[in-house]
Amino acid sequence: MRWIYISPHFDDAVLSCGGLIWEQTHSGIPVEIWTVMAGDPPPGPVSNLITRDHAKWETGSPQETVALRRIEDQNAARCVGATVRHLKIVDALYRRTKTGSLLYTQKVFSPIHPRDAGVLEETAQQIAENLNQHDTLVCPLAIGSHVDHLITRQAVEKLGCSLWYYAEIPYVLKDEAELGPATTGMNAKTFFISAQGLAAWQKGIAAHASQISSLFEDLQDMRTQIKNYLLSRSGLTIWDR
Repeated sequence: MRWIYISPHFDDAVLSCGGLIWEQTHSGIPVEIWTVMAGDPPPGPVSNLITRDHAKWETGSPQETVALRRIEDQNAARCVGATVRHLKIVDALYRRTKTGSLLYTQKVFSPIHPRDAGVLEETAQQIAENLNQHDTLVCPLAIGSHVDHLITRQAVEKLGCSLWYYAEIPYVLKDEAELGPATTGMNAKTFFISAQGLAAWQKGIAAHASQISSLFEDLQDMRTQIKNYLLSRSGLTIWDR
């Protein structure tokens, strides 16, 4: 039986659940990380939003950035013992209309653009065609309301599978008050994470080197925040209905 962590972007699953993934893989459970928004960006002019983010990440063109982040994703997954599958949905930052206009030029948080509705069905289809009946799925709660997280959660829920949910880092670190409403009516289960699991988790996050400056002050801040998050909950919590 596989555990499949559905990750909207290249870093979400390891950021949020890396310690648990390590514990599972090192107890013999096969774990896969399916990165949803891993598709090739279409050509076209870039927005100020793309330019700003790429400058922060110190990356090049959209195509070069996605190629780099795929490699980071694979390296991070290896740190926690998982394998990766890259789906073909394009990141919201780079999604365009059929006429080539960028959908999200100011921000990539809710609401979902009206002309972006078709990506929901496409996401559900790509996930469904790779599943089998014995898989256990873990999907994001969509804390922070990033459009790709909202789309991913809604797409997974359309499949009618039994689900676990994870709280996304860094959003849950920035606004823990969102966690209560997001998990209303759900059952929480907290898993013990060993010192080795914590170290692997931190190493996996560090493998997403291009993203550290957007998520934390620096690597030391990342290690401290992840450790404190784990200690504050006596483990890593996920939720089901």
